[in-house]
Amino acid sequence: MSTQRTGPDLADRIHGGWLGRIAGNMLGKPVEQGEVWTRERIDRYLRQAAALPLTDYLPEPADPAEAAVLRPEWRCCVRGRIHGSCRDDDVDYAILGLHLLETHGFGFSTEQVGDLWLLSLPYLQTFTAERAAYRNLANGLKPPLTATYDNPYQEWIGALIRADVYGWTCPGDPVRAAGLARRDAVLSHTGNGVYGAMWAAALISAAFTAPTVREALDTALSVIPASSRLARTVRRVASLHETRLPWEETLATVTEETAGLGWIHTVPNAAVLAAGLLYGDGDFTRTIALTVRGGLDTDSNGATAGSVAGVRAGADAIPARWRDPLQDTVRSAVFGFDGVRISALAERTLRLATSGS
Repeated sequence: MSTQRTGPDLADRIHGGWLGRIAGNMLGKPVEQGEVWTRERIDRYLRQAAALPLTDYLPEPADPAEAAVLRPEWRCCVRGRIHGSCRDDDVDYAILGLHLLETHGFGFSTEQVGDLWLLSLPYLQTFTAERAAYRNLANGLKPPLTATYDNPYQEWIGALIRADVYGWTCPGDPVRAAGLARRDAVLSHTGNGVYGAMWAAALISAAFTAPTVREALDTALSVIPASSRLARTVRRVASLHETRLPWEETLATVTEETAGLGWIHTVPNAAVLAAGLLYGDGDFTRTIALTVRGGLDTDSNGATAGSVAGVRAGADAIPARWRDPLQDTVRSAVFGFDGVRISALAERTLRLATSGS
């Protein structure tokens, strides 16, 4: 990796990561239900609204019948109706991670992650593995038992969506970022669920300094076991991309190879994310649009793709059509953070990234 960037450039990149995460999350939120919103159905929706290629937030449904199967929040997430970001767990966990590092520093323990959840995050705003871990914490269990007791979601995507802040605060240091993400992830996840968090944190960290997205992906793979299903699947996407196979065919191939894992499992979602990043070819809009069109956990994947693409572009280079509707404002369920400014979150993250502690 090249030398860490500092100063205004680093500030712009961290701000870009926050903006990208929130914009990508908002883009994917209306169609977040992988068993309903397949790749084919998302593209049919866009075609009916004359919105392909996708270059902006999702349009309102051209067919009123489609509105019934969109997420209930869709009216606040489609183009022309966005006035600040909606609340979502994909953004809540980035805020919670920032709060964790500000409260306990980079030496935080997994137990402290759990304590902060209980103090700052409403139970009903947690889902799948996080809800199982929260329930276990409330019942007095300690990590790592919180991840394994009565928790069938241990390899789902929840830990991956919590990883961004570790990448943003460790720019150009993917090994350190992955270590922090692992300490957080083992509260609720095991196996590929933990590897997904480590991979995402390392990917975002590497995005600050790697010359290309492909090199950032390769660096991120180096922090997880090469024999893991996650690593093998991401390598498969990269190899298909290298052969110049079209994006649709790459995803069709990997979908067959990961069949049966479910639409919230870490592995197939990492494939969609890796494909969006590679075929997005460094373009912010194309990256988040392809990632969301890839289906599965659309808002989570859009958020992580936006974070990587935003770090690489910097806030100033993110097109205004993605930035301006957010109105520099975040809605959040994290206690004390509702209505916080995106720019303020970025400034606080920069202080951590440059503190060196």
